[in-house]
Amino acid sequence: MGTGAFAGRPQKFGRLTDLWSKDIGIDLGTATVIVFIKGKGVVLREPSVVALDQNSGKILSVGEDAKVMIGRTPENVVAIRPLRDGVIADYAMTEVMLREFIKKVTSGIERIVRHRVMIGVPAGATDVERRAVLEAALEVGAKEAYLIEEPMAAAIGANMPVGEPVGNMVVDVGGGTTDIAIASLGGLVVFESLRVGGDKFDEAIIRYMRRQYNLAIGEQTAEDLKKTIGSCTERNPDKTMEIRGRDLVQGLPRQITVSSSDVVRAIEEPVGTIISGIKRVLEKTPPELAADVIDRGIILTGGGAYLNGLDQLIMEETEINAVVAESASECVALGTGIALESLDKLKETGAIYSATRRGYKGR
Repeated sequence: MGTGAFAGRPQKFGRLTDLWSKDIGIDLGTATVIVFIKGKGVVLREPSVVALDQNSGKILSVGEDAKVMIGRTPENVVAIRPLRDGVIADYAMTEVMLREFIKKVTSGIERIVRHRVMIGVPAGATDVERRAVLEAALEVGAKEAYLIEEPMAAAIGANMPVGEPVGNMVVDVGGGTTDIAIASLGGLVVFESLRVGGDKFDEAIIRYMRRQYNLAIGEQTAEDLKKTIGSCTERNPDKTMEIRGRDLVQGLPRQITVSSSDVVRAIEEPVGTIISGIKRVLEKTPPELAADVIDRGIILTGGGAYLNGLDQLIMEETEINAVVAESASECVALGTGIALESLDKLKETGAIYSATRRGYKGR
């Protein structure tokens, strides 16, 4: 990939400058929150989960510690995922989670310094959803809060020359959404945001196990299956994995061996939805930009980009080369951080939303 406006990695800064003018980029994902700090790179990667004691209202844990509680808590403790489909579903819990994560990555005097914060949101998010994210950022102490659409942030983080007059196609497969876009001259020319991502893969695997094997499994087991032997094509060598769950007929614990072919069949529908979305975006792309995409290929970002065989399937279905970006799962976070260094250019293209304590500014 070439370099252009908005491309390139941030440089290290001296300690004093870093302390008093800290810029924070956040990939506020449905499954994972990734935080980028200028001069330090990615400093935090935690699951988007909050554990709450319903009786006392006390927050028990946030992030990784809370995730291990999913499906394993007593009745009074709930493990909440405050983001659904890439947007805020529970505002109060999102604020708590953000506050805890920012505390983890800052310390001492840094905590009282007001930071500039850039957060990625799905391209299809509504104005109400965008405003909720901006308000959450301001509530946790941001001096200035900005939003950038995730496919644009992903393209910037993948070092694509989005500021140049060429077509850059990015497919960002996250936990709650898949954003598909063509970026050129600092803006999104064509895009589609699908409420399909890693979570839908997990749900499809859970349904398949119930239907095919009469076995009830939890979210964690489904996610482990997806990551360990998951694939979208049966052309790759078959792998197997032993899983445990509850037999729906006898009601007793049971262990079975599952193959990657099972996972292929389980996630066929959500994967097909992503492929159809890619084709629709290509159909709406202007001819000159479409020619650029053929030359430059499709870049895959997000945690879902690592799903075995996804790049192969996209190539077969579109006849366009598809490549998984370097550090694909971190591209949105990297892009939010880099975007803070190019605010003026991005404001000119209308690529960001912003807010300060004086009010919401929109585009």
